Order: sequence, then C-alpha cells, then structure tokens
Amino acid sequence: MCFALYPGPMLSLPLFLADALLVLLFAALGNRAHDSGLAPTEILTTAWPFLVGLAAGWIVTRSWSRPWQIWPAGVVVVALTVTLGMLLRQLFTDSGVQLSFVLVATGTLCVLLVGRRLLTRVHTSSSTT
Repeated sequence: MCFALYPGPMLSLPLFLADALLVLLFAALGNRAHDSGLAPTEILTTAWPFLVGLAAGWIVTRSWSRPWQIWPAGVVVVALTVTLGMLLRQLFTDSGVQLSFVLVATGTLCVLLVGRRLLTRVHTSSSTT
C-alpha cells in the first residue's frame, strides 16, 4: 500500500497544522453562533483546550507516521481532542460543558478531523497512481 512508509515532516507537519486550523475553525464557528466574538484572542480562548487535546491525540497515536489514517488513529485523535478539550475547558475556563455542546463538538470535530484524513488519503492515493 502507498501509505506503508513514514511520510516524514514535509507531510506530517502541514497536516498537523491543518488539523489545528480546523480546530480553530470549530472555535470560530462556535463563537460566531453564540456571539462570543471573532477576535483572534477570543477564538484562541475558546480553542486552546481543544488544541491541547489535538496535540495529545497526535502524540498518543503517533499520527505523524500516518497522518491519513482514519481508524484507529483519526478516531482516537477526535476522542482525545474532545475529551481533553472538555476537561480543560471545565477546569480552567469560565465556560461550561453542557451535554449539547459535547455532542455538537464531537460531531463537528469528527467531520472536520476525520474528513481531513479522508481527503488526505484520497489525494495521496490518487497522486501515487
């Protein structure tokens, strides 16, 4: 399979940054929906717990070696992004963690982060054939 080799930092770093941008997009969309502000500091205030969760997910799954993998790495990255994000949000911010927010965040981050992996997989497969 074309994905058997380690992709190296030339592919892994941009894909990690793409995931981070998707988390920032998630935060911006949430802020917009709740009139929480779209200034960069306001978006970062919302996003930072989820960015920490994303980084932890990449480390735990070693996603730099397979940044296109949906199962199990992509699913675990989403799970850790949401779980750690919610935990850090509850512990270190004034924002709450309602069940509805957990469900919306899980669905949105799943679509964004797994969707990015699916697009990467399709693009990488098509460019090697």
